[in-house]
Formats: sequence, C-alpha cells, structure tokens
Amino acid sequence: MAVSLFMILCCGGLIFAGQPAAALGKMGFAKKACLDCHTKFADKYLSMKNVHPVVKKEKCENCHLKHGVVPKLILKKQGNQVCYECHSKEKIGMDKAYVHTVLKRGSCATCHNPHASQASNLLAKEGSELCFQCHAQEKFEKDFVHEPLKSEGCQVCHSAHASSEENLLLQKEVSLCLSCHEAGASAFKKAHGGYPVVRQSCVLCHNPHASSQAKLLKVSVHNPVAEGECSSCHEQADSDQPFKVSMAEEELCRQCHDAESMTEGSTVSHKPFQAGACLACHNPHTSENKVLLSQAGNQVCFQCHLDKEAYVSVGHAPLSGERGCLACHAPHAAKNKKLLLAQDRELCFGCHAKTKEAQKAKVEHYPFLEEKCSTCHNPHGSNFSNMFNERMDVVCYTCHMEKRQEFSTSHTHSPVSNGQCQACHNPHGGQNEKLLKKTGAKLCVGCHGALVKKMGEENAHVPFSDGECLTCHNPHGSNFTGMTNAKQGTLCAMCHDDLMETVGQDKSKHAPVVSDQCSSCHNPHQARLGKLLKAASPDLCLVCHQELKDKMASEQVHSPAKSDCASCHLPHSSAAKTLLSMPVPGLCGECHDLMDEGFAGAHANIEAAVINCVACHNPHASKDPKFFKENVHPPFAERDCEGCHIVKKK
Repeated sequence: MAVSLFMILCCGGLIFAGQPAAALGKMGFAKKACLDCHTKFADKYLSMKNVHPVVKKEKCENCHLKHGVVPKLILKKQGNQVCYECHSKEKIGMDKAYVHTVLKRGSCATCHNPHASQASNLLAKEGSELCFQCHAQEKFEKDFVHEPLKSEGCQVCHSAHASSEENLLLQKEVSLCLSCHEAGASAFKKAHGGYPVVRQSCVLCHNPHASSQAKLLKVSVHNPVAEGECSSCHEQADSDQPFKVSMAEEELCRQCHDAESMTEGSTVSHKPFQAGACLACHNPHTSENKVLLSQAGNQVCFQCHLDKEAYVSVGHAPLSGERGCLACHAPHAAKNKKLLLAQDRELCFGCHAKTKEAQKAKVEHYPFLEEKCSTCHNPHGSNFSNMFNERMDVVCYTCHMEKRQEFSTSHTHSPVSNGQCQACHNPHGGQNEKLLKKTGAKLCVGCHGALVKKMGEENAHVPFSDGECLTCHNPHGSNFTGMTNAKQGTLCAMCHDDLMETVGQDKSKHAPVVSDQCSSCHNPHQARLGKLLKAASPDLCLVCHQELKDKMASEQVHSPAKSDCASCHLPHSSAAKTLLSMPVPGLCGECHDLMDEGFAGAHANIEAAVINCVACHNPHASKDPKFFKENVHPPFAERDCEGCHIVKKK
C-alpha cells in the first residue's frame, strides 16, 4: 500500500514538475452538472410552462443512473416503477377495480412527458386530443356530439387513471347522467314517455359520446323507441312493473313483423327465428349496428357458430366484406338448405363467373357437374390454397382412393408429392381427357422448359421429339429413378429389342448395361452427338475408368486409346473378353502386320495366331516405347528368350 502511494506521489511529482507552487495550490476537481453537457435538453424543456419538479431542481439522478463520457440513458427502474417512487400506486388509483389499460399494461410516458410540457399535468397533449392517440377520433366527432364532451372533454365524465366504476366513470352511470339531466323535468319525462328510465341504463338507447342520430340515439333505433311508444311493447308507465313486456317475446315481435312476409315461401328457417327468439340476434331498443343487431357484422353469427370464427390463412372474401355472412345466407329463412340464397353452384357463380365458363368444357369434373362446390372447397375459408377442405391431393383421394396407393412410390412427381394436382389437371373442367390442362409434351414443358429447349444440331430420342413423354415416364410417380415406367434396361428393350437379345447371348457385358443404367452413357432425351452419347470417346469412358484416365495422363498412350475406345471395344456386349470387338491377336492385326519379318523377329518367330498380345503389352498406356507392362521377367526385358525357351530359327 505504501509502495503504491509512493509511486503515485512520484508520478504526480513528475506530472506537476515545473508548475509554480501557487498554481498547484489553486488546482482541484469539480463535478460537472448534467445540464453542463445536456444543453439541448435544457433549451428544449426548461422554458416550458410545466416542468417536472425533479427536473427543475436538476435532480436527474432521482430517475437516471449516472453515465460517463459515453452517453447511455439508463433508468434506475423499469417502466412505471420509476414513477411509483414518488407517485404511490394508491394515490393514482392502482388499487381500484378498474384501471386505465395504458396505465396497467403500458407506460405513464404514453400520456405524460417525464420532463416538461406546455400542457397541464405534464400531459403530452391537452384535453381530448391526448385520448385520441388510442381512441379513434371519428367515433367522437359525429353529427351530434354530447355537449360535455364538446365543451369540457373526456375528463368531465371519466377518470384518467382509475375508477371504482366501469369505463373509468367518475360515478355510477345513471347518477353521472342525472348530474346534468334533471329526471323530474317535464321535458325529460315527455322524452321518455313518463317511464322511470332512471332505473335502467341510459346507454341502452343513447351513445354517451356522439351519434348520427338526434338526441344521441344509437345508429339503429326501433320504431316504437323513436316514436316514444314504449307502451306498445311494455306495460304502462304507471304500472307496478313498467318495463315488463306485455306478452311473450315471439308474440310481441310478430305484432309488427309478420312471419309469412319475412319467409316469402321459404322452406328452411333459422332456428332462432323459428323459435321466435328474436333477441338472440337483435336489440329491442337501439343498436350501433344496422337493423338493431346486437353485435357488429359476423360477430352476431359467431355467438352460436363458434367454429366459423376461427382464424384461417385463406379466407373467403365475402366474409370480410360489408355484408359478411349475409352475402351467402339469409338471416331468417330461405328456400335452400343452410339458408343459402341460391343453390350451391349457382350461388358461387354469382362471384366466380370465370369458373362458370367451365360448364362449357368438353370434359367436366364430376363434383362440379353435380353442383357441389363444397365437396372440395370450404365456403367459409380454409388453411389450404383455394379454400380446399384439406390439402388438394387429400381432397382428390376422397374420390380417387385407388390413386393414393398408386402414388406412394419411391420417386414421386413433385406436384404430386406437394399435393398440387391442379399443376397438370383442371379441377373444374377442360378440353382434354383426364382434365389435363394440355396434352403431351406441351404440359410437361410448363415446368421442364429447360429440358425441352432445343440444343442446336442435336440428335433427339424419337419418343422425346414426338412429345410422347409418357412412353418412358409415369406422370405421377414410380419406383424407378427418373420416374420411368420400368427399370432402364427393360424400358429400353421395348424398342431396342435386337440389341438386348445380342446382350443376352454374349459372354462379356458392359457394367452399365448389366445394372440397367443406359443413361450413364446415353442422354435419354437429346444430345449433340450421335447415338445420344453424353460425350465423345474416350472422355465418356474415362468418367468411370478413372484409374485408366490417371495412367493415360502420365504415360505414353496407345493411339487407338487416345482417339476412340470403339476402335477395340464394343459398347454394350461382346462374345470376346473385356468387350473386345474380336479376339486377340486378330484385333491387333487390324493395325499391326503380323506377317511382317520385323514382327516375327521381335516375337521369336512364334506363330502370330497363338500370341496373346496383352500378356506382355498394355493396350492403353505405358512408360515403355513398346507398351510393355511395368513388371516383366528380367530375361524378357533383355530380349533373351533363349535363356528359357527353345527358339526355332528359320
């Protein structure tokens, strides 16, 4: 410790060496204030009308952690917790039954500026403008606006933070309304037909904010309500039970709404309508929805039809349109099952005119012919393309059951494995057999365009050039590579039967022929070379004979091997060994004169017919000028045959 202090003092002495003693005495360290650096902050906030007290007193560290040269804004606590340090939860009403969502789940800073503001209470905006950040402004600015809202804003009825009443009301709903509207006033009594409405909820009929209707009545108003004829449905205003209906629900509604006129000869009725349960869908007084519906749009239907509300990735357009369910269904009664406005297919054709054209097709799909679109499609939406009931292939298998097993192969056509039957077939109707979109290669070229594209002066396989893809391939799938109808050898033999017959008789067979791999050497569709060969010899052969390729690359190459393997070998099979076109030495005699004196002398005058050339020579490549093999008997290497053999001299 002493040593460290000594070193510091020494270093300090070095640093301050040469400074006057008086100057050193005046030096020291002063802590900078936050605003010394944050000048822009000071310019922006400190001149505002309302400044947060901790900001005004420059007590930044009440909320923030200190930082150094690198500015990093870190609050001491997360979110609203930093505010609760000064503003207790109880004080702002967090212990009450109803807490403003933005306060409960959001952030105080959504409404308040934590530093300063021109508005009161450090609000980001003044009055209702602040509320409109979350609450759609158009709902509060209709033709008729509630006077307190217009003149004083939302806070005249609502608490900003929390309340013991629903909707953050300052007091119970009716009591709040009566604080402005005198229930005993003659105008009030007249407007409500003398009924003691203070026992009920005002918002049953009125919109407390704004409306397109006079007297703030909701968008849709029942005629008796609009005309002040409450007694047409309820007991008299001065009775013991003034709000009791005068008769059963069904009978009451049908006093005005004649069932026969609403059904118009229909044979199928909506269950609530049939049971006279009008209030299952309609409000009896007013509603913010058309025709007094209790909920907006499809929501009224989803009260009973819960499964139809489930989210689907491919929705039916009418469902999300203005009419929703009513685009296809009648609300009360219809002549068709499921309350459809028209028969299955005719209803669909109302929007799908292009699909209707398939009726003129030469070949029509049976479900389409039978007017049953729902056999394949879900009219309410689906998680599958085109609103199919299931993945398309599963839908097709419901009728074409035998195909499921047939298509379960080791090599499956991509559209089949992906369930895209429509890639090749018209699902409704078409001009071609089996509902194919096009015939022959015209259909295949849609996906396999690069394969079909012309390659210049090419040689084309006859089935390929004629567009007869199915001669060799199964369009759905196969247990053979390339989705061929059979293994390659069997398939090729269907046309090249003479070749296969010869192969069967010969002793020596090329490995690709034996293993049914004709496409190892031949392109099955088209090629620039004759016989559809993939490459010229010897390059084609050396693809498999890699060891020979390496040898030929580093040694002297026999002329036939360098130019064309077919000079000596047959490509498919041979009666001779190693696919030779004829036995040795006859084959060698094609190029070498076996009757030449030089040849006889070099071979000890042995009769050429009994010589096996490849016993001594490598027919492809060698380091030796005479193509001798690498390992030879020493006397033979010295050309001393007489050491072992009796040589007959002529």
